[in-house]
Amino acid sequence: LVSCVGWTAADELFSCSDDQQVMKWNPASSESTRVLQLPGDVYPLDLHCFPRGTGGKRQSQAESFVLTSSDGKFHLISKLGRVEKSVEAHCGAVLAGRWNYEGTALVTVGEDGQVKIWSKSGMLRSTLAQQGTPVYSVSWAPDSDKVLYTSGQQLIIKPLQPNAKVLQWKAHDGLILKTDWNSVNDLILSAGEDCRYKVWDSFGRALYSSQPHEYPITAIAWALDGELFAVGSFNTLRLCDKTGWSYALEKPNTGSIFAISWSIDGTQLAGACGNGQVIFAHVVEQHWEWQNFHITLIKRRTMKVHNVINDAVDLLEFRDRVIKASLNYGYLVVSTSLQCYVFSTRNWNTPLIFDLKEGTVSLILQAERHFLLVDGGGLYLYSYEGRLISSPKYPGMRTDILNALTVSLSNDTLAVKDKADERVIYIFEALSGKPLGDGKPLTHKTEIVEIALDQKGLTSERKIAFIDKNRDLFITSVKRFGKEQKIVKIGTMAQSLAWNDGCNILCGIQDSRFTVWYYPNAVYVDKDLLPKTLYEKDASEFSKSPQIVSFVGNQVTIRRADGSLVHLHISPYPAILHGHVSSSRWQDGLRLCRFVKDQTLWACLAAMAVANKDMSTAEIAYAAIGEIDKVQYINSIKELPSKESRLAHLLLFSGSCQEAEALLLQAGLVYQAIQININLYNWERALELAVKHRTHVDTVLAYRQKFLEDFGKKETNQRFLQYAEGVSV
Repeated sequence: LVSCVGWTAADELFSCSDDQQVMKWNPASSESTRVLQLPGDVYPLDLHCFPRGTGGKRQSQAESFVLTSSDGKFHLISKLGRVEKSVEAHCGAVLAGRWNYEGTALVTVGEDGQVKIWSKSGMLRSTLAQQGTPVYSVSWAPDSDKVLYTSGQQLIIKPLQPNAKVLQWKAHDGLILKTDWNSVNDLILSAGEDCRYKVWDSFGRALYSSQPHEYPITAIAWALDGELFAVGSFNTLRLCDKTGWSYALEKPNTGSIFAISWSIDGTQLAGACGNGQVIFAHVVEQHWEWQNFHITLIKRRTMKVHNVINDAVDLLEFRDRVIKASLNYGYLVVSTSLQCYVFSTRNWNTPLIFDLKEGTVSLILQAERHFLLVDGGGLYLYSYEGRLISSPKYPGMRTDILNALTVSLSNDTLAVKDKADERVIYIFEALSGKPLGDGKPLTHKTEIVEIALDQKGLTSERKIAFIDKNRDLFITSVKRFGKEQKIVKIGTMAQSLAWNDGCNILCGIQDSRFTVWYYPNAVYVDKDLLPKTLYEKDASEFSKSPQIVSFVGNQVTIRRADGSLVHLHISPYPAILHGHVSSSRWQDGLRLCRFVKDQTLWACLAAMAVANKDMSTAEIAYAAIGEIDKVQYINSIKELPSKESRLAHLLLFSGSCQEAEALLLQAGLVYQAIQININLYNWERALELAVKHRTHVDTVLAYRQKFLEDFGKKETNQRFLQYAEGVSV
């Protein structure tokens, strides 16, 4: 039987079997050669290739691998077949060995129930754990600071730091045979003799549990980018989505599949089979959809484009195998192992082609004017003409673990959630690649799990929405010049979010409700209006943990937990209103609202009008939703004599007191600045301004005295007492 397999390069696989041979395979040319014959008493059990360096020092291939065996040793073997070192590690067989992501440490586990950490050169660093039962499988955490291992039916996560909290939970009803922990999505897979496979998050919460199969699950493995995983059992190979549902089931005649290894680019996998064969499998038939185009990868190097309006079909041929693709904003971007192709949906015959530096692209993100390629070396922003625009960098950048939830791109801005500190979002100017504004990243109180930038509107009003670990949804402005923009909470229990591609409408799934925020900017204009600008719908039809796939035009596509797609249509009117307002056609906006007769739309118009300082429209809209107090306040603003005081009162209307005061002081309207503080009962600030500008101190004291008399209180504030002695009121 073949016991273990591992890829060292995109087309080079090593396998070991019970006939003590180490073989090298090239699936592209179907060649295989024997590299090494192990001594007679050594039966190999697990193989793991040395990781290619992260950051700038990445090699295109691994130079060596670790092989664990039944005689209690592990062997470091170069890919030429030389045994560099053999180390006595455990009593009884060494059941598994894994390099960490940086290649700085190796963990081995054995039949003696020990978990040991070794240095790169094979020196023992520490014994992390000891238990009475064999440890069958081990995996590193994404940051290489914790180790996940099995203990019978339990899974245990143990940090390398001594005295740190250990997490342990019962995962299966039978022995756990295999685990895997992905560095991109931070999810854990486990497979057991109870014939089930399960998906967990890193806190040990169950996200998915499969139906019981006929035979124990003997192999399970993540693809590197964390979108797919493969499951192996007796005569069974299954391809699954990261949320657990199954894409494809094959029944090859292989016996049990004991190990699965994915190639570095995630396009193919190999399995070690019980009948002495090595099975190779390629992932095909991925789908991409946008408007009226449906694209399928039918072979490794061929895509089929189907235009559903006129039923036209085009075939796109590529020189090398397709690794990643993305279809949006009228362009299809495809990366192969060496090149990047950009097709316009208007013309499929003449793609723009340019060469890639690094090769394996792990993520493609598109905006209207440009797209982002992420590979092991960095982030690269290209225009659709194929010109490199910028390559943003930040300290401690690890690009291999970025995914679509942690990076977001718009026409002028790029946002990246950091891995070293999960509370930080780095924000870059797209065109220069420099950090935005004063260069400080955006920092939140708790860890952030998903981010999204809005796509339309002015650069100065770019917003970012994000969900934190407590599943609260926040929105904040990206531009920060000195003054700290408030981070405002607009939703709770949010599971997924997406901005519209054509206007700044946000949709999300909160707990059991599907919600659309027609004008999220309302939180900065008039907080009380936000609940009135929402559309909510019961989301129980989407089953638990649905994900929003896309929000294009007025159609939202949602993927349910079982993998099926659900399409939802929302009202087209808010998008039309956004269009009117962005080109200042207020009369058309009013006409639209009167035609639709919908409170939500009026509330959106009111907020938009205040944001754009169009008071007459705001007055009509507020009257339509019955906010009489605000109508009166707007009327009083319109009667103010000077432009500055009108602006200041508008700022007060939106709740920005400091800015209003600063504006009045700048214009030299000291008395008005003092008066607004008195009206807000900011007594100390009013007195401070009066004393600083040596004017109206008596007025402030008089108002204060009247205020105290009305409430029948005595003056206790020292400063007021001190000034009251010197001033007769």
